[in-house]
Amino acid sequence: MTDMAPTEAGKGQRAPAKSFMDLLAWKKAHAFVMGVYKATEGFPARERYGLTAQFRRAAVSIPANLAEGFRKRSRVDKARFINIAEGSLEECRYYLILAHDLGFLDKAALWELAGEVARLLHAYRAAIMKA
Repeated sequence: MTDMAPTEAGKGQRAPAKSFMDLLAWKKAHAFVMGVYKATEGFPARERYGLTAQFRRAAVSIPANLAEGFRKRSRVDKARFINIAEGSLEECRYYLILAHDLGFLDKAALWELAGEVARLLHAYRAAIMKA
């Protein structure tokens, strides 16, 4: 069984991914992490070991679990790591709401990116289970 990544042509054809870095879901999840790091730089210093650390940890877990699951051999193992990534993404969605309600950030851009990552994770997990 191989993981599939979009081809350069982008016409729905898929080529086997050679690395987790070839996965569009990983690329978008990594972009989400970078956005979280940038957004949390502006959080109050008092949140360094609180919300900032929790938010960053949960965000990093998303692409990290995709990377770890990429080399798993069974569909069930791969899907389990994707599901863990989905759970971490939901945790981040809550942190976006909390940070917004506390006045630390405008959640719009990261919220939209989180939605895109969620759709990609769902599609990736569904494709793995179909293979």
